[in-house]
Amino acid sequence: IPEFITVPLGRSVKRPKELAFPLIVKSVSEEASLGISQASIVDDDDKLQERVRFIHQSLGTGALVERYIEGRELYVGVMGNYRLQVFPLWELDMSRLPEEARKIATARVKWSHVYQKKYGLRSNAAGDLTASQRQVFQSLAKRVYRSLGLSGYARIDFRLDPTGQVYVLEANPNPHIGTIEDFASSAVGAELPYAALLQRIVDLGLRWHPHATPSDRTTPVPSRVGEGQDGLTPP
Repeated sequence: IPEFITVPLGRSVKRPKELAFPLIVKSVSEEASLGISQASIVDDDDKLQERVRFIHQSLGTGALVERYIEGRELYVGVMGNYRLQVFPLWELDMSRLPEEARKIATARVKWSHVYQKKYGLRSNAAGDLTASQRQVFQSLAKRVYRSLGLSGYARIDFRLDPTGQVYVLEANPNPHIGTIEDFASSAVGAELPYAALLQRIVDLGLRWHPHATPSDRTTPVPSRVGEGQDGLTPP
């Protein structure tokens, strides 16, 4: 996880010396890249103060300030309550952005079809990774999912820096599940068509018991969409 601090609404920034530039400034609670632009990456204390004020004033939330990680943006979809299934790695390809632009998922990158078409932005199965690298991402995704007590489905977002270091950026407990979005597309890569994906999400929700005992969690439950607990085919 990149080094970070949070700045509550109305507070000024007190940057620890060990939190080195460049930094990226986001809302602590908003989603869908709201408030994220090229100006979100700052290289000095004046710009940091300015961007934190922008988040406070324009979004009305606290600010998250974390070390900016240059590199590839990769996603891993996870499904399950107790036994987990991970989907193939997916990547937001921003390689065709202008050379001077930082490769981050700004609001325009995510939502502007004109901008996406202009710079050939696309989300697809991640290439150029070894089997061991893929295993690292998928194992980390499951660890994060379990550590946060997630259920049903989620998407874990990563950065892979040029040296090969993997960073966890965030866990999204309710990612967009539209037919052409990352989660549904990667599910197809795991041979889970869209209708079956939706059915499994519903089934997992019906099965979820947040206060279940360990013995309850290992009791098989019949499923309409697959065999085994959580509707997943046992490995």
